[in-house]
Amino acid sequence: MKDFSNRYIFTFAVVMVAIVAVILSLAATLLRPAQERNYEVEKKKSMLESIGLFAEREDVTAMYDKHIRESFVVDLSGNIITGVDAFDVDLGKELKKKENDIRLPVFKAVTESDEDVIIVPVSGTGLWGPIWGYIALKSDMNTIFGVTYDHQGETPGLGAEINETFFESRFSGKKLFKGDTFVSISLVKTGADPSDQYAVDAISGGTITSRGLEAMLKDCLGFYEPFLKSNMERQ
Repeated sequence: MKDFSNRYIFTFAVVMVAIVAVILSLAATLLRPAQERNYEVEKKKSMLESIGLFAEREDVTAMYDKHIRESFVVDLSGNIITGVDAFDVDLGKELKKKENDIRLPVFKAVTESDEDVIIVPVSGTGLWGPIWGYIALKSDMNTIFGVTYDHQGETPGLGAEINETFFESRFSGKKLFKGDTFVSISLVKTGADPSDQYAVDAISGGTITSRGLEAMLKDCLGFYEPFLKSNMERQ
């Protein structure tokens, strides 16, 4: 059996590592367009679901183009920032910036019944990782038309139920403002009074996820408060 020198073994190992690195880099480069396309489709699909529209993957882009009529970005004072594509703004990343640098995406849409709404993203933290979603508001900038939520790794049967229709439907018709005061939506562990316009039932057994979602709504929608109020006054 042939013996190999230490130099040979070392050189062979270095060459193999280099080859594997090149292969992985090439694979990542080749897969990136598909990954970006998947992200784009899922994002559009989620926004559509917040206004009650459910599309097959191949129909998402056409339906999005039909129902999402306009998009723009605002600052924390509610002023429009020009030259920024709202679709490309990742709210989760924006929230890590200094307040003066935060950009907030806004999407104007029309529902299947021709009702004008706006859609805004929300981003937060659940029990095991990130949670996020989209909130569709009626033209009064106060009443929730619909929502969609998702998560990275919440517990199945518990916190993961935030993206189930039975939970998301609880938010329709709820309100964000009491008069001129922003109050957001509370998630009540013991069960919300059905007549309470500012509360919904929390996820049973998903206490920490529910708290995270409640905080997400209060924090993210709170950032939009100046924009929402300024547009209320124009109604």
